[in-house]
Amino acid sequence: MSRRKTERLLNLVICLLATRRPLSAEQIRQAVPGYDRDGDEAFQRMFERDKNELREIGIPIDVVRDPWEDEPGYRIERQSYELPEITLEPDEAAVLGLAAQVWQRASLAEAASGALLKLRAGGVATDQPVGTGALELRVDTRDPAFPALWDAVRDRRVVRFDYRGAGSESVRSRTVEPWGVVSRRGRWYLAGFDRGRDAPRAFRLSRITGQVTAVGKPGAVEVPEGIDVRAMVGFPDEPVEERIAVVRVRQGACEGVRQLARAVHPGTDGWDEAELAFTDPERLSGWMASLGADVEVVEPPDAREAVIRRLKGAIT
Repeated sequence: MSRRKTERLLNLVICLLATRRPLSAEQIRQAVPGYDRDGDEAFQRMFERDKNELREIGIPIDVVRDPWEDEPGYRIERQSYELPEITLEPDEAAVLGLAAQVWQRASLAEAASGALLKLRAGGVATDQPVGTGALELRVDTRDPAFPALWDAVRDRRVVRFDYRGAGSESVRSRTVEPWGVVSRRGRWYLAGFDRGRDAPRAFRLSRITGQVTAVGKPGAVEVPEGIDVRAMVGFPDEPVEERIAVVRVRQGACEGVRQLARAVHPGTDGWDEAELAFTDPERLSGWMASLGADVEVVEPPDAREAVIRRLKGAIT
Protein backbone atom coordinates (compact mmCIF):
# COMPACT_ATOMS: atom_id res chain seq x y z
CA MET A 1 0.00 0.00 0.00
CA SER A 2 1.39 3.41 -0.96
CA ARG A 3 2.16 6.06 1.63
CA ARG A 4 -0.44 8.40 0.11
CA LYS A 5 -3.19 5.79 0.36
CA THR A 6 -2.19 4.85 3.91
CA GLU A 7 -2.43 8.48 5.00
CA ARG A 8 -5.77 8.91 3.25
CA LEU A 9 -7.26 5.84 4.96
CA LEU A 10 -5.94 6.99 8.34
CA ASN A 11 -7.42 10.43 7.78
CA LEU A 12 -10.75 8.89 6.81
CA VAL A 13 -10.83 6.83 10.01
CA ILE A 14 -9.97 9.87 12.12
CA CYS A 15 -12.57 11.95 10.34
CA LEU A 16 -15.38 9.43 10.88
CA LEU A 17 -14.31 8.67 14.43
CA ALA A 18 -13.91 12.29 15.49
CA THR A 19 -17.15 13.73 14.15
CA ARG A 20 -20.09 14.11 16.52
CA ARG A 21 -22.65 13.69 13.74
CA PRO A 22 -22.78 11.66 10.51
CA LEU A 23 -20.99 13.29 7.57
CA SER A 24 -22.13 13.23 3.98
CA ALA A 25 -19.79 12.06 1.23
CA GLU A 26 -19.27 15.66 0.11
CA GLN A 27 -18.33 16.76 3.63
CA ILE A 28 -15.84 13.90 3.85
CA ARG A 29 -14.43 14.88 0.47
CA GLN A 30 -13.77 18.40 1.70
CA ALA A 31 -12.38 17.36 5.09
CA VAL A 32 -10.10 14.43 4.25
CA PRO A 33 -6.78 15.15 2.49
CA GLY A 34 -6.41 13.02 -0.62
CA TYR A 35 -9.97 13.44 -1.82
CA ASP A 36 -10.41 17.17 -2.38
CA ARG A 37 -8.51 17.35 -5.71
CA ASP A 38 -10.29 14.49 -7.48
CA GLY A 39 -13.26 14.79 -9.83
CA ASP A 40 -16.74 13.69 -8.78
CA GLU A 41 -16.65 10.22 -10.37
CA ALA A 42 -13.07 9.57 -9.29
CA PHE A 43 -13.93 10.57 -5.74
CA GLN A 44 -16.97 8.28 -5.60
CA ARG A 45 -14.95 5.28 -6.82
CA MET A 46 -12.10 5.99 -4.45
CA PHE A 47 -14.42 6.57 -1.50
CA GLU A 48 -16.27 3.29 -2.12
CA ARG A 49 -12.98 1.37 -2.35
CA ASP A 50 -11.70 2.97 0.84
CA LYS A 51 -14.89 2.14 2.75
CA ASN A 52 -14.73 -1.47 1.59
CA GLU A 53 -11.07 -1.85 2.54
CA LEU A 54 -11.65 -0.42 6.00
CA ARG A 55 -14.60 -2.73 6.56
CA GLU A 56 -12.55 -5.72 5.40
CA ILE A 57 -9.97 -5.08 8.13
CA GLY A 58 -12.68 -4.81 10.75
CA ILE A 59 -13.34 -1.06 11.02
CA PRO A 60 -17.10 -0.55 11.30
CA ILE A 61 -18.38 2.32 9.14
CA ASP A 62 -22.03 3.04 9.85
CA VAL A 63 -24.37 4.44 7.22
CA VAL A 64 -26.97 6.76 8.74
CA ARG A 65 -30.00 7.70 6.64
CA ASP A 66 -31.78 10.81 7.85
CA PRO A 67 -35.27 11.24 6.34
CA TRP A 68 -34.66 15.01 6.26
CA GLU A 69 -31.44 14.69 4.25
CA ASP A 70 -31.00 13.72 0.61
CA GLU A 71 -27.65 12.00 1.11
CA PRO A 72 -26.73 9.35 3.70
CA GLY A 73 -24.23 10.16 6.41
CA TYR A 74 -21.23 8.16 7.59
CA ARG A 75 -19.51 7.80 10.92
CA ILE A 76 -17.65 5.30 13.12
CA GLU A 77 -19.20 4.63 16.51
CA ARG A 78 -16.53 4.78 19.17
CA GLN A 79 -18.05 1.86 21.12
CA SER A 80 -17.80 -0.38 18.04
CA TYR A 81 -14.31 0.78 17.14
CA GLU A 82 -12.55 0.67 20.50
CA LEU A 83 -10.89 -2.51 21.72
CA PRO A 84 -12.14 -4.26 24.85
CA GLU A 85 -10.13 -3.95 28.03
CA ILE A 86 -6.67 -5.46 27.58
CA THR A 87 -4.54 -6.82 30.39
CA LEU A 88 -0.79 -6.64 29.79
CA GLU A 89 2.06 -8.29 31.57
CA PRO A 90 4.65 -5.86 32.99
CA ASP A 91 7.18 -6.61 30.24
CA GLU A 92 4.54 -6.16 27.53
CA ALA A 93 3.48 -2.84 28.99
CA ALA A 94 7.13 -1.74 29.10
CA VAL A 95 7.58 -2.51 25.40
CA LEU A 96 4.47 -0.54 24.49
CA GLY A 97 5.65 2.35 26.64
CA LEU A 98 8.99 2.46 24.86
CA ALA A 99 7.30 2.33 21.47
CA ALA A 100 5.04 5.22 22.44
CA GLN A 101 8.07 7.28 23.44
CA VAL A 102 9.87 6.54 20.17
CA TRP A 103 7.15 7.79 17.82
CA GLN A 104 7.27 11.55 18.08
CA ARG A 105 7.49 13.28 14.68
CA ALA A 106 6.00 10.70 12.37
CA SER A 107 4.36 11.96 9.19
CA LEU A 108 1.11 10.17 10.07
CA ALA A 109 0.76 12.33 13.17
CA GLU A 110 0.94 15.42 10.97
CA ALA A 111 -1.68 13.93 8.64
CA ALA A 112 -3.96 13.13 11.56
CA SER A 113 -3.69 16.64 12.95
CA GLY A 114 -4.35 18.08 9.52
CA ALA A 115 -7.54 16.07 9.13
CA LEU A 116 -8.91 17.34 12.43
CA LEU A 117 -7.98 20.93 11.62
CA LYS A 118 -9.83 20.73 8.31
CA LEU A 119 -12.86 19.23 10.05
CA ARG A 120 -12.99 22.06 12.57
CA ALA A 121 -12.35 24.70 9.91
CA GLY A 122 -15.32 23.35 7.97
CA GLY A 123 -17.58 23.73 10.99
CA VAL A 124 -17.68 20.04 11.90
CA ALA A 125 -17.67 19.46 15.67
CA THR A 126 -15.04 16.92 16.73
CA ASP A 127 -14.05 15.18 19.92
CA GLN A 128 -10.79 16.77 21.09
CA PRO A 129 -9.24 13.61 22.60
CA VAL A 130 -9.13 11.91 19.22
CA GLY A 131 -6.47 14.26 17.91
CA THR A 132 -4.50 14.80 21.06
CA GLY A 133 -4.28 11.35 22.54
CA ALA A 134 -3.75 7.83 21.24
CA LEU A 135 -3.81 8.72 17.55
CA GLU A 136 -0.93 11.18 17.69
CA LEU A 137 2.42 9.54 16.93
CA ARG A 138 5.78 11.17 17.52
CA VAL A 139 9.48 10.41 17.14
CA ASP A 140 11.84 12.22 19.44
CA THR A 141 14.99 13.02 17.47
CA ARG A 142 16.62 16.29 16.50
CA ASP A 143 18.73 14.69 13.76
CA PRO A 144 17.64 16.25 10.44
CA ALA A 145 18.52 13.05 8.55
CA PHE A 146 16.05 10.91 10.49
CA PRO A 147 12.85 11.36 8.40
CA ALA A 148 14.57 10.64 5.07
CA LEU A 149 16.39 7.60 6.43
CA TRP A 150 13.26 6.27 8.09
CA ASP A 151 11.43 6.56 4.76
CA ALA A 152 14.33 4.86 2.96
CA VAL A 153 14.26 1.88 5.35
CA ARG A 154 10.50 1.59 4.94
CA ASP A 155 10.67 1.84 1.15
CA ARG A 156 13.83 -0.35 0.93
CA ARG A 157 15.57 2.33 -1.10
CA VAL A 158 19.29 3.13 -1.43
CA VAL A 159 20.45 6.48 -0.02
CA ARG A 160 23.44 8.74 -0.47
CA PHE A 161 24.71 11.29 2.05
CA ASP A 162 27.83 13.11 3.23
CA TYR A 163 29.28 11.71 6.42
CA ARG A 164 31.86 13.04 8.85
CA GLY A 165 33.87 10.30 10.55
CA ALA A 166 34.46 10.14 14.29
CA GLY A 167 37.26 12.44 15.45
CA SER A 168 37.69 13.87 11.95
CA GLU A 169 36.62 17.01 10.12
CA SER A 170 36.81 15.32 6.69
CA VAL A 171 33.48 14.63 5.01
CA ARG A 172 32.98 11.84 2.49
CA SER A 173 30.03 10.78 0.39
CA ARG A 174 28.52 7.40 1.31
CA THR A 175 26.09 5.26 -0.66
CA VAL A 176 24.25 2.89 1.65
CA GLU A 177 21.63 0.16 1.43
CA PRO A 178 19.64 0.91 4.60
CA TRP A 179 18.61 -2.01 6.80
CA GLY A 180 17.32 -0.21 9.88
CA VAL A 181 17.37 2.92 12.03
CA VAL A 182 17.92 2.23 15.73
CA SER A 183 18.53 4.19 18.91
CA ARG A 184 21.25 3.43 21.44
CA ARG A 185 21.87 5.45 24.57
CA GLY A 186 20.00 8.45 23.22
CA ARG A 187 21.76 8.47 19.83
CA TRP A 188 20.31 7.36 16.51
CA TYR A 189 22.16 5.15 14.03
CA LEU A 190 21.63 3.87 10.51
CA ALA A 191 22.65 0.26 9.96
CA GLY A 192 23.15 -0.96 6.42
CA PHE A 193 25.49 -2.03 3.65
CA ASP A 194 28.09 0.55 2.61
CA ARG A 195 28.57 0.10 -1.13
CA GLY A 196 31.78 2.13 -1.14
CA ARG A 197 33.43 -0.10 1.47
CA ASP A 198 31.61 -3.24 0.34
CA ALA A 199 30.74 -4.13 3.93
CA PRO A 200 28.05 -3.65 6.56
CA ARG A 201 28.44 -0.41 8.50
CA ALA A 202 26.65 1.70 11.12
CA PHE A 203 26.42 5.49 10.85
CA ARG A 204 25.56 7.93 13.60
CA LEU A 205 22.86 10.26 12.33
CA SER A 206 24.34 13.30 14.05
CA ARG A 207 27.44 12.97 11.82
CA ILE A 208 25.47 13.11 8.57
CA THR A 209 25.81 16.52 6.96
CA GLY A 210 23.52 18.07 4.37
CA GLN A 211 20.65 16.32 2.68
CA VAL A 212 19.97 12.58 2.40
CA THR A 213 19.25 11.69 -1.23
CA ALA A 214 17.29 8.63 -2.32
CA VAL A 215 18.97 6.66 -5.12
CA GLY A 216 17.19 4.32 -7.51
CA LYS A 217 13.74 2.81 -7.14
CA PRO A 218 11.90 1.64 -4.01
CA GLY A 219 12.16 -2.06 -3.23
CA ALA A 220 15.77 -2.38 -4.40
CA VAL A 221 17.22 -3.12 -0.96
CA GLU A 222 17.07 -6.65 0.43
CA VAL A 223 17.86 -7.10 4.12
CA PRO A 224 19.88 -10.32 4.58
CA GLU A 225 18.31 -12.98 6.75
CA GLY A 226 19.60 -13.14 10.28
CA ILE A 227 20.82 -9.53 10.36
CA ASP A 228 20.58 -7.93 13.80
CA VAL A 229 20.75 -4.18 13.24
CA ARG A 230 20.89 -3.51 16.96
CA ALA A 231 23.99 -5.67 17.28
CA MET A 232 25.57 -3.68 14.44
CA VAL A 233 25.52 -0.49 16.50
CA GLY A 234 26.42 -2.23 19.75
CA PHE A 235 29.62 -1.50 21.57
CA PRO A 236 30.88 -1.94 25.14
CA ASP A 237 29.25 0.37 27.63
CA GLU A 238 32.29 2.52 28.14
CA PRO A 239 31.83 5.47 30.49
CA VAL A 240 30.66 8.60 28.69
CA GLU A 241 32.60 11.73 29.51
CA GLU A 242 30.31 14.50 30.63
CA ARG A 243 31.49 18.02 29.88
CA ILE A 244 30.24 21.54 30.48
CA ALA A 245 29.29 23.94 27.71
CA VAL A 246 29.20 27.67 28.38
CA VAL A 247 26.25 29.21 26.55
CA ARG A 248 25.19 32.85 26.31
CA VAL A 249 21.39 33.10 26.60
CA ARG A 250 19.36 36.15 25.72
CA GLN A 251 17.60 37.56 28.76
CA GLY A 252 13.90 36.73 28.82
CA ALA A 253 14.31 33.81 26.40
CA CYS A 254 15.10 30.07 26.34
CA GLU A 255 13.41 28.99 29.54
CA GLY A 256 14.13 25.36 28.71
CA VAL A 257 17.87 25.99 28.64
CA ARG A 258 17.70 27.79 31.96
CA GLN A 259 15.75 24.95 33.54
CA LEU A 260 18.30 22.33 32.47
CA ALA A 261 21.42 24.40 33.12
CA ARG A 262 23.60 23.56 36.09
CA ALA A 263 24.04 27.25 36.72
CA VAL A 264 22.92 30.55 35.18
CA HIS A 265 24.97 33.68 35.79
CA PRO A 266 23.17 36.99 35.21
CA GLY A 267 24.76 39.39 32.75
CA THR A 268 24.55 43.12 32.19
CA ASP A 269 24.56 43.34 28.38
CA GLY A 270 21.16 41.70 27.75
CA TRP A 271 22.64 38.22 27.97
CA ASP A 272 23.00 35.64 30.74
CA GLU A 273 25.59 32.88 30.84
CA ALA A 274 24.43 29.28 31.35
CA GLU A 275 26.42 26.14 32.07
CA LEU A 276 25.04 23.04 30.34
CA ALA A 277 26.21 19.46 30.84
CA PHE A 278 26.60 17.46 27.60
CA THR A 279 28.32 14.39 26.18
CA ASP A 280 27.82 14.68 22.40
CA PRO A 281 28.71 17.97 20.65
CA GLU A 282 26.52 17.10 17.64
CA ARG A 283 23.47 16.45 19.78
CA LEU A 284 24.04 19.68 21.68
CA SER A 285 24.47 21.58 18.43
CA GLY A 286 21.08 20.42 17.14
CA TRP A 287 19.40 21.81 20.22
CA MET A 288 21.31 25.10 20.19
CA ALA A 289 20.80 25.66 16.47
CA SER A 290 17.05 25.22 16.89
CA LEU A 291 17.00 28.20 19.30
CA GLY A 292 18.32 30.58 16.66
CA ALA A 293 19.60 34.00 17.68
CA ASP A 294 18.66 33.60 21.35
CA VAL A 295 21.72 31.51 22.22
CA GLU A 296 25.45 31.52 21.51
CA VAL A 297 27.78 28.67 22.43
CA VAL A 298 31.01 30.12 23.83
CA GLU A 299 32.93 26.96 24.69
CA PRO A 300 34.22 24.29 24.33
CA PRO A 301 35.52 24.85 20.79
CA ASP A 302 34.24 21.57 19.33
CA ALA A 303 30.69 22.29 20.52
CA ARG A 304 30.85 25.82 19.12
CA GLU A 305 32.15 24.54 15.78
CA ALA A 306 29.40 21.92 15.66
CA VAL A 307 26.75 24.64 15.98
CA ILE A 308 28.40 26.78 13.30
CA ARG A 309 28.65 23.78 10.97
CA ARG A 310 24.98 22.89 11.47
CA LEU A 311 23.82 26.48 10.84
CA LYS A 312 25.92 26.72 7.67
CA GLY A 313 24.37 23.46 6.49
CA ALA A 314 20.90 24.88 7.06
CA ILE A 315 21.74 27.92 4.91
CA THR A 316 23.02 25.83 2.01
